[in-house]
Amino acid sequence: MTKASRPAKRIQVVSLRMVRERTSLLYPQRKITTPKDAANLFHQFIGNCDREVFCIMTLDTKNQPTALHEVSSGTLNASLVHPRETFKLAILANAASIIGCHNHPSGDPTPSPEDVELTERIRDTGSLMGIDLLDHIVLGEGNFISLKERGHP
Repeated sequence: MTKASRPAKRIQVVSLRMVRERTSLLYPQRKITTPKDAANLFHQFIGNCDREVFCIMTLDTKNQPTALHEVSSGTLNASLVHPRETFKLAILANAASIIGCHNHPSGDPTPSPEDVELTERIRDTGSLMGIDLLDHIVLGEGNFISLKERGHP
């Protein structure tokens, strides 16, 4: 085959861009100002899950949600959460701060001693990294508890 009879090679260039979805459809106010705002948004994200799920909401410098992430999914009454996985997602989302949330499938949002300990670990890790933990919300059946309002974060 001569050079003239060979088919020309096509080079296809693919451009990848990271696209950030706005939460405006899910949360039209665009700013988290109260624990109730965060709880409502998390409830839409987690729903009525039959096992414990720990999630974070990443926020920009104006407390506008930039992303919701599921960090861990556990069992009926426990979820293994490590600050490493929590802040990996926050760093990748370029978060200024985060709000943590998990559900209690039993319906009772009363925080356990493990919930309080987790809140303190995430708070301390975040302060080292410059990413503040604004709150940790525990969802129950139709209600929630803010650990910040209880003096924990």
